[in-house]
Amino acid sequence: MKLTLRVWRQSGPEDKGRMVEYKLDDVSPDASFLEMLDVLNERLIAEGEEPVAFDHDCREGICGMCSLVINGTPHGPERATTTCQLHMRKFKDGEVIDIEPWRAAAFPVVKDLVVDRSAFDRMIQAGGYITAPTGTAPEAHAVPVPKPDADQAFEAAECIGCGACVAACPNGSAALFLGAKVTHLGLMPQGQPERWDRVVSMLETHDEEGFGGCTNTGECTAACPKGIPLDVIGRLNHDYLKATAGGKKR
Repeated sequence: MKLTLRVWRQSGPEDKGRMVEYKLDDVSPDASFLEMLDVLNERLIAEGEEPVAFDHDCREGICGMCSLVINGTPHGPERATTTCQLHMRKFKDGEVIDIEPWRAAAFPVVKDLVVDRSAFDRMIQAGGYITAPTGTAPEAHAVPVPKPDADQAFEAAECIGCGACVAACPNGSAALFLGAKVTHLGLMPQGQPERWDRVVSMLETHDEEGFGGCTNTGECTAACPKGIPLDVIGRLNHDYLKATAGGKKR
């Protein structure tokens, strides 16, 4: 395949940044998107140029590090797929591909396609955990959990924290990520002692970090590589209202 890549290049947080065009003439349709970028970087290094910086780790669709906006869509054109699991056969020979970093005020660009997503870490530190001592692994079924609750908790726990929801949201909101974490922990018995403090603390941190408000456009769940449903945001709002208006906080 012959491709024209228009890649965002930015030497650092203070640099203005720009799109730079590169041409690749021999791309295998079976290569993953990141492998294609590896080929580009090998060529740039051989030519004495600065390689394109991009995030990656497991390359198995698990960690969420491969955060790229491809032709305007976080993680690219294939639904429920991370960038590292996207293959070049999804593109056409001769196609022009725009490659950019996540675009959000709360995710400042570090270099090229790499952004700082530590705001997610700070939200987790604010309440995305449990402190109840659980000891050794309990006997199976020792703590009864209704199956609908278990199913919803497992579904929400699939969130890998990649930030695609933020990049897709016109408001730069992290409500889907936050809703997934609140839903996951709030449905489990171990998460009940801190349930109400958790949702308030995490939402306050969300706003302090510069994420926007949710207006239920649904772009977040459409871009999510794990298909986290929009109803986790409803549970987030429910718990927040109950924690504040209901006087449950602290």
